[in-house]
Amino acid sequence: MQAPDPARPAPPSGRDRSAVTLREVAERAGVSMITVSRAINTPQQVSERTRARVQEAVSALGYVPNLVAGGLRSARSHVVTALVPTLTGPLFGEMVQALTDALELRGFQVMVGQVGYARSREDALLRAIVGRRPDGIVLTGVMHSPEGRRLLMASGIPVVETWDFTDTPIDMLVGLRHEALGAAVCEHLFARGRRRLALLSGGDERAARRAQGFADAAARLGLRPPAVRLGKSPTTHADGRAGLAALLADVPDIDAVFCSSDMLALGVLTEARARGIAVPQQLAVVGFGDIDFAETVTPALSTVRIDGTRMGQTAAGWIADRAEGKAVAQSVVDIGFSIVERGSS
Repeated sequence: MQAPDPARPAPPSGRDRSAVTLREVAERAGVSMITVSRAINTPQQVSERTRARVQEAVSALGYVPNLVAGGLRSARSHVVTALVPTLTGPLFGEMVQALTDALELRGFQVMVGQVGYARSREDALLRAIVGRRPDGIVLTGVMHSPEGRRLLMASGIPVVETWDFTDTPIDMLVGLRHEALGAAVCEHLFARGRRRLALLSGGDERAARRAQGFADAAARLGLRPPAVRLGKSPTTHADGRAGLAALLADVPDIDAVFCSSDMLALGVLTEARARGIAVPQQLAVVGFGDIDFAETVTPALSTVRIDGTRMGQTAAGWIADRAEGKAVAQSVVDIGFSIVERGSS
């Protein structure tokens, strides 16, 4: 979980989150507003020293110029931007669909951006998005760079963080605690007699926290440390096959594998079948995501389900209310998770 930072401004509350203004930048830089405008729009018209002072103020305050042509701050765009790590798999699709459907009913359109798993790419997209002043921004995760947090907190735009949890949200948050999820999966496997656990995981931050919760629970239960195989995100079926092969080469006696995605778990099932390893008799397998094939593979895949529909609808309601000038009574919701037990465990 992200620890509170005493140097960080307190998260805003209520429905008014005013954007940082040109005047505030000018006051911090000790220059006129027109000088700030020139330094940003026509930098060749001001001295290098003045540009540096203005840039320091812009960076410190998180100011982003409004790029909407003739844009009055009171104007609404009726556009909401959603940023997800990947569009290639179905994991985030349920949330995006629910978000899109719910916002459409309130008169808003959704634009979706793919940020990958690198913070630098998220920052670049955020700068472009904030400058165009959408009516709301929906983010995946809570682990943003300091620059990204400054941009969002200074923008005055309603922001909803999803798919994660923190005690210091930027604005609004609907998500889950991944450490608790990892621990629950470990306890699920332990309750079914599994003692030699393994973990096959992508390298993103949320997967890492699930892995930590899984390992911590194993230690509390007196089990040996889980065998671990880490890879890149997003994960693939091929990664699952290669991952199980590598785990078995290192620790041949494992009797359960927790995978950070259902796609990895499908690869594990395929590799186990190819090697003549009976699932679940010899090897239990648990995935994450409960995507559409999980119930129809053989054996049916045990997995962890996140209610993406509720997540998307909640985010949509908050953003639409705030855009319409309404207060949001409860701006942080932990939607939790559920372990769906099927044939593979």
